[in-house]
Amino acid sequence: MNLKDKKCIPCEGGVEPLDASAVQEFAAQIPAWTVTDDNKKISRTWLFPDFLAAMKFINTVADIAETEGHHPDVSVSYNRVIIELYTHSIGGLSENDFIVASKIDEI
Repeated sequence: MNLKDKKCIPCEGGVEPLDASAVQEFAAQIPAWTVTDDNKKISRTWLFPDFLAAMKFINTVADIAETEGHHPDVSVSYNRVIIELYTHSIGGLSENDFIVASKIDEI
């Protein structure tokens, strides 16, 4: 099943973050995203023609995040948006991060 077709499962902690092998396997499905060297976060940067276009994108991302119950860290600088995903409750990556990333890629 494709990541974009999956649904996030609530994670309240108590589980281990994905190991490096699993991170690389999931990362192969979202090639535009960058995995940090410590395999704890994924991020991607977008450039838009202007601030309004960037904000429209962020609002769509917010809808996805609310639907999935899994929220990214978002940074905006005029027309540049950086999204970072990791599962805060486990201090690293879970499948949820890759699910949300794949859905954001569909925008």
